[in-house]
This record gives sequence, C-alpha cells and structure tokens, in this order.
Amino acid sequence: MKIAIPVLENLGENSPVSEHFGHAPFFAFIDRKDDGSYSVDVIVNPLDDHGPGDIPNYLAQQQVNLLVARGIGGRAIGFFEQLGIHVVRGASGSIKEIMDQLNKNELQDRNYEVREKFHRH
Repeated sequence: MKIAIPVLENLGENSPVSEHFGHAPFFAFIDRKDDGSYSVDVIVNPLDDHGPGDIPNYLAQQQVNLLVARGIGGRAIGFFEQLGIHVVRGASGSIKEIMDQLNKNELQDRNYEVREKFHRH
C-alpha cells in the first residue's frame, strides 16, 4: 500500500502532519508492507501553487492508495474518490504516530475544520 501524508517538516517518520493538505510544504510517501513495516520518503511539495484536482492527479500518478490528512475540503475528497484514492481526515501527530494507529486499526476518519483558508478563488 502506498500512503501520502502532507507534512510540515522533513523529519522522516517524525514529520508532523500539516494543517491543510494542499499547502503543506512537504509530502511524505510511505510504502507499507503487509507485515506493517514501512519506508518513508519525504519530498518538497511540487504543487504549492495548484488548481483544483492537481494534487489528487499528482498523487494518483505516484500510485497512492491512501491519503491521510488533517484538514481537507469536500471538493478535494471528491477528486480523490474519483481516482480511487481513499481519504482519512482529521489525523494528528507525526508519521510514526499515524502509522502506529494504522497498524493497530485505530486510524479513523474524523471531520476536521481547518483554521486557515488558503483558497484564492
């Protein structure tokens, strides 16, 4: 399974999840094995300035199956669902904490309202 998590810093598995997925400075890509082990690759967000659907399409090209985010809007979720990418909202903590929750089947989708709106339209 390939997982994407928008993060605030490049600290490997200690990178904290970003408040808003589309404006995160980095994306972490996690390759999770069947036994729960995983590897983490953190990259600079190549789409900081993006339009509707750009990030979902980019993550689909990276063969992502699951997006774990803190804040994300309904329109973006619709784009991800059309591409077959499952979205879990309301995540908090670091990549390690999120992956521990996932491995224990404790990661749950939660409604989360972002504190700052970034949209320019």
